[in-house]
Amino acid sequence: MAAAGRLSFSSITALAPMVRVGTLPMRLLALDYGADVVYCEELIDIKMAKCQRVVNDVLQTVDFVAPDERVMFRTCEREKDRVVFQMGTADPERALVVARLVEHDVAAIDVNMGCPKEYSTKGGMGAALLSDPDKIEAILQKLVAGVSIPVTCKIRILPSLEDTLSLVRRIEQTGVAAVAVHGRLKEERPRHPLHLDFIQAAAEAVSIPVIANGGSLDLVKTNEDIEDFRRTSGASSVMLARAAMWNASVFRAAGPLPLETVMEDYLKHAIRYNNHAFNTKYCLCQMLRDKVESPLGRRVQAAQTSADISEALGLQEFYQQTQELLQARRDALHGGGPAERLVMDGDVTTMVVRFERREYPPHITPKMFLLEWSRKEKLQQPLYETVQRSQDRSFQSIVTVEGKRYRSTLWEKSKKFAEQAAAVVFLRVRGVPEGRIGEEDSGLVCKRKREGRGGQAGGGEEVEEDGSNNKRRVFDAQRGVSV
Repeated sequence: MAAAGRLSFSSITALAPMVRVGTLPMRLLALDYGADVVYCEELIDIKMAKCQRVVNDVLQTVDFVAPDERVMFRTCEREKDRVVFQMGTADPERALVVARLVEHDVAAIDVNMGCPKEYSTKGGMGAALLSDPDKIEAILQKLVAGVSIPVTCKIRILPSLEDTLSLVRRIEQTGVAAVAVHGRLKEERPRHPLHLDFIQAAAEAVSIPVIANGGSLDLVKTNEDIEDFRRTSGASSVMLARAAMWNASVFRAAGPLPLETVMEDYLKHAIRYNNHAFNTKYCLCQMLRDKVESPLGRRVQAAQTSADISEALGLQEFYQQTQELLQARRDALHGGGPAERLVMDGDVTTMVVRFERREYPPHITPKMFLLEWSRKEKLQQPLYETVQRSQDRSFQSIVTVEGKRYRSTLWEKSKKFAEQAAAVVFLRVRGVPEGRIGEEDSGLVCKRKREGRGGQAGGGEEVEEDGSNNKRRVFDAQRGVSV
């Protein structure tokens, strides 16, 4: 940090912006291991401009939420003074709108001027800006004048050294705090050699910090290599993308950690901050690289939810404890109201629900109420899919109703209880009666069933009230086979 409290880009090592990788869990992991600065993935200005800033008291984060309720950017206090928000933009006015939206929750703003992928270059963003220096200047000047935090940009080199140096000098004149230089042309890919001479010349041509980028494949494999890359490039600072994605402990001065340890550390952040399961899975597969077909890799690939991923890495107890902690916060904030309890885990709506048999009359179960409700609504019968955890033989079930999936995050002692818990989740999410003692009679379950004369065994045990056409499936969570 600079003396005035502003982020300094001199002599730092940074996590580079990476699409789908630079979300909150990876950024926190990099900080854990010693990165000085972390960049978020490129976020497009048009989408961000529509977001609302929401304080998430449960996760203790600040979320920028799109109109479709998708969280576009999530950050937290831990990274506030070291996270750089990178945007894709080709419009000075819109860029300023987005920068002002996030400026009090991040340490700096960066403009992507180097990404060669179509999603970035379309509309004149990313590497497309390299051919329009006037627009580069207009965007950067607008941001520097309009926000209270440092502004930077990230570029690729141009075909000639003369043009590259002309561009970095022009960028310096806008008042930016630093410029990151990826030492490849926009047409080149990681397999192509890095043009170190261009980075060296750029560093000599300007007085602001130059951040060297692009050395992951050949130049940076260990923490010691970072300083070598800084020295040979002549740059003030170094930015790592793929080397950090493969094993973020490359930032550790004490040396690398085993990949499995890094994956577990990453997953703990992902669980703690409710990262989308598909994004978590993607990042873990990037870490595995050529080990993606190993037994661990196959378990990760087969996982569909955060609970599944936690099971694959042996962190189910941490997952369970975290869900209970988050639920306790929800209850404290909202009085435990059912509508406040749901959390999306991929495409599954989850709640922390334990099926307590004593809370229901002897011949009444939530599954009965769900089945009767489905019949009343003229829907297909609910479908239950149940998995069994190998180490303690406990069960967890997902119920599918109207094409949507619901489950409890808690594991139950029996398959029947797991299915009941899943039914409870659906009923509470939809506000449908579930048959608990003291609940007003909804009329969903007829008097004959309430009195135990219709297909129920003694003592309240259920006898396939789903109906014979609904074939429930149970899978061994470890082996992935039906049992």
